[in-house]
Amino acid sequence: MAAQALSSIADNALLIAAIGLIADLSGPDWMAPMMKWWFALAYVVLAAFVGAFADSFPKGRVMFATNALKTCGCLLMFSYGAFGLSHGHQLMLIFVAYTIVGVGAAAYSPAKYGIVTEMLAPEMLVKGNSWIEGLTVLSVIVGTVLGGALISPAISAWLMSFQWVDSLADNTAQCAILMIGLVYIAAAICNLLIPDTHAYYPRQQTRPAALIRNFSAYVRILWSDKLGQISLAVTTLFWGAGATLQFIVIEWGAQHLGYRLDQASVLMGVAAFGTVIGAMLAGRVPLRRALSVLPVGVVMGLIVLLMPLVYKPFAVYCLLLLIGGLSGYFVVPMNALLQHRGHVLLSAGHSIAVQNFNEQLNILLMLAIYSLMLWMGLPINIVIALFGILVASLMLVFIQWNRLNHRAHPELESQIGQTGHGTALH
Repeated sequence: MAAQALSSIADNALLIAAIGLIADLSGPDWMAPMMKWWFALAYVVLAAFVGAFADSFPKGRVMFATNALKTCGCLLMFSYGAFGLSHGHQLMLIFVAYTIVGVGAAAYSPAKYGIVTEMLAPEMLVKGNSWIEGLTVLSVIVGTVLGGALISPAISAWLMSFQWVDSLADNTAQCAILMIGLVYIAAAICNLLIPDTHAYYPRQQTRPAALIRNFSAYVRILWSDKLGQISLAVTTLFWGAGATLQFIVIEWGAQHLGYRLDQASVLMGVAAFGTVIGAMLAGRVPLRRALSVLPVGVVMGLIVLLMPLVYKPFAVYCLLLLIGGLSGYFVVPMNALLQHRGHVLLSAGHSIAVQNFNEQLNILLMLAIYSLMLWMGLPINIVIALFGILVASLMLVFIQWNRLNHRAHPELESQIGQTGHGTALH
């Protein structure tokens, strides 16, 4: 938990530092969400391979190796000005560096979530997920606020007053990236302390064509499962919406509230803090009752529509806390249900890889649409209205879909909590 929290803190802080670096280099507005787009692309492109990689070695070793790759990406971003590149090529290098971090994150994820199903019984998965998800979102808060703090003029000036920092970093963004690199190193130390769970899987395929063919079958298996398909649809929507909301909040803070980047990053932290509270409350929901939280997703989409109506800081914070709380409360049981069905039908690594593939594919789609809206010059409040309506409408569709599934298959409830492992593979 400590290892994945520190690694996630660094990922989120690095995103803010990279946005600041793009701003320093006078990059266009649409470049920041497109950088996140490339980060998500790594999850989609590598989905067929990272599950097998995670199941081939002890999860702690996988987390260490992939965290080392993230550290290399961070170092490359730090060195953006060291190669004598032109302004445009420096922006491209920042893209490449964050994409390398995305490759590391894509391979890291099946290990960090897969280890949960190796250690916990099905009835403990919601509670375990509430802790993991709560810590993950808490790391988003800390990472986002840390990134904003590190690029703020006051803290940057204080850090640059240290001779060793001043000798290595030439500007605020480089100083921030240097500090974030130290967080990655702290995560690597924690990775080395993770014990072996002694969970062993059949020898994994190594031929790319076979891995892609097998992965396609795994995707079909999870989407064909009447419980898996609902939880997969909901978590796919949630992560796509959540990634887009990060950038919406930054742009909303700038256009609607007149905030600087470091101030707007605090707004992201407030929403994420609400998600932690919601995730912790969701730990009380039994796995068998996971599907009962679906209406909360509709409410969240409708609450988002209130964002253009608030201006005062207290109202802004309360609204973002509520949005975050609702999202955390409904996604944790869905995530636990999906992990449970994935573990029963497939394996720890492969089921998480399928989940990541779908979620990151939706992030790509939603961020591409958001970038297009910015490129078209749509006001941020119009974007927010479209976003809220989309989320609420899709959640209503998923609720009806779930009702039809239960009507056609009354035995579905008895499948929640089943024991077994990789039953669809035999």
